Amino acid sequence: MNEALTRLATSLRLDAPESRPLALVFCLACARRVEHLLEEPEVVACLHVLASHVDGQVDAGALQAAADEAARLSNRHRGSRSIDGCGHAAVSASYGVAKALGGKAMEAAQYCAYAAVYASGGYAAVAERDAFEPEYNWQLQQLQALASRYAAPEPVSVPAPVS
Repeated sequence: MNEALTRLATSLRLDAPESRPLALVFCLACARRVEHLLEEPEVVACLHVLASHVDGQVDAGALQAAADEAARLSNRHRGSRSIDGCGHAAVSASYGVAKALGGKAMEAAQYCAYAAVYASGGYAAVAERDAFEPEYNWQLQQLQALASRYAAPEPVSVPAPVS
């Protein structure tokens, strides 16, 4: 678990409705980071719907339909019979995309981190806590940068008119 990311997400109230735009853009960043691990074109197409939604090109209904499809696809992924972890990376990436489309930022981040670690070091790598550190650091930096760009504007106080 990425404890620093969890603390930041909590302080940003990332799961609150008013933070949904930030959550979705963070989800998109995490999912795009492992997009190359996706094996099914249909999952990639779902990810493109998320990108289009973030860009304001598709509505919430299209996003929900893609989220439902991504969840269905990730649940039926065959995985890997090999111990090398490559099939596991694809499964984790698929689940990461599904969680991203659902706006579940912390779950998406975790699945995407697993995908990256499986892909870089195989099955044995996930047992090594240190193997996650580069990905966890990237995720933390990403959310910090996005939060500064997507932060809600501070309320502006208008001075009383001088008579």
